[in-house]
Amino acid sequence: MKKLIRVTTIPLSLDKLLGEQLRFMNGHFDLTAVAAEEEELKRVARKYGVKYFHVEMTRQITPIKDLRAVWKMYRFLRKESPEIIHTHTPKAGLVGMLAGFLAGVPVRAHTVAGLPLLETSGAKRKVLNFVEWFTYRCATHVYPNSFGLKQIILNEKFCNPTKLKVIGKGSSNGIDTEFFNRSHISEDARVTLRNELGISEKDFVFIFVGRLVKDKGINELVKAFCELRNSRDFTFSNNGIDLSNVKLLLVGPLEQELDPLSPETIAEIEKNFNIITTGYRDDVRPYFALSDVLVFPSYREGFPNVVLQAGSMELPAIVTDINGCNEIIKDGENGLIVPAKNSDQLLKAMRKVFDPELRNRLKSNSRTEIVSNYRREIVWNALLEEYGKLLSQNR
Repeated sequence: MKKLIRVTTIPLSLDKLLGEQLRFMNGHFDLTAVAAEEEELKRVARKYGVKYFHVEMTRQITPIKDLRAVWKMYRFLRKESPEIIHTHTPKAGLVGMLAGFLAGVPVRAHTVAGLPLLETSGAKRKVLNFVEWFTYRCATHVYPNSFGLKQIILNEKFCNPTKLKVIGKGSSNGIDTEFFNRSHISEDARVTLRNELGISEKDFVFIFVGRLVKDKGINELVKAFCELRNSRDFTFSNNGIDLSNVKLLLVGPLEQELDPLSPETIAEIEKNFNIITTGYRDDVRPYFALSDVLVFPSYREGFPNVVLQAGSMELPAIVTDINGCNEIIKDGENGLIVPAKNSDQLLKAMRKVFDPELRNRLKSNSRTEIVSNYRREIVWNALLEEYGKLLSQNR
């Protein structure tokens, strides 16, 4: 059986970004998962029934540690002689593609699921640009997980166009549309969670799921929500909405280290009883099930799983006009699209979805779009077919 090496910087990415895809591919290849954090890597490998190899990698710019990681990866690849190495996440891409190039691995594939460098500038931006260009240079094939991301890569001249391809209609893994199904959340469970969170049945709930950081648009979201609650010039009586019953539910960890929220936003989240935070939750389905609209005002994405998950749970979405988001959401069909970093336009969209006719139309189209194009089986089989093509070209 041909050997396939899948690499991410940390095991959490193997688990959350790829998950059952590892088990699926292991049925067609002799698969080894590679990441840092050895004990956690062991757990993830056991979970999906695959082999593993530990290479310590960091998520920061650490030249000495990175060279050690390349050397260890190179020795492993020379020993194993795999037909394919496939990397995800920036540092794993740099280490894996360079080591794969030096070891002579015939197929060196790198998936791009976002470009953090887009929100940087100055010397750091130049360094990150070079790292991205160098990673793609060492790869034989580069797979942006959205068409918008592909265009950004072309615009930045990071890669020869002949190396670039989007698998299927986008996404690195698709989603389990059977798991993300509203019917699995009972009414009793929904009511219980509402009571725990202090949300009544008459409340209208906007939900955000993800890291609570600046790049996710949380500053703009909190500002728009507060202005919405304080509106005096907009009447919702015809739609049966009472502004005092509007809530914002933030599901995800607060990360103030690398990309902090403004002090004003933090203060508002802490003091505003109508903004409810839960921290990280492993299963977000119950939170989607009690909500009315997803708001996802991110500045940059690859192909956001949250938007796929919400759609599969029959939830309309307000998203920003960025790659990935504007490929999943069709404005006016299964959600609304607004400019990034614009709280005024975000506020207008949040007001707009109070219209029950519009909201019901968006809701009725949400799951259909996801099931038709982004079921995980569709994405997995498209990638498996791509592997087959790559191997046949290298015979």
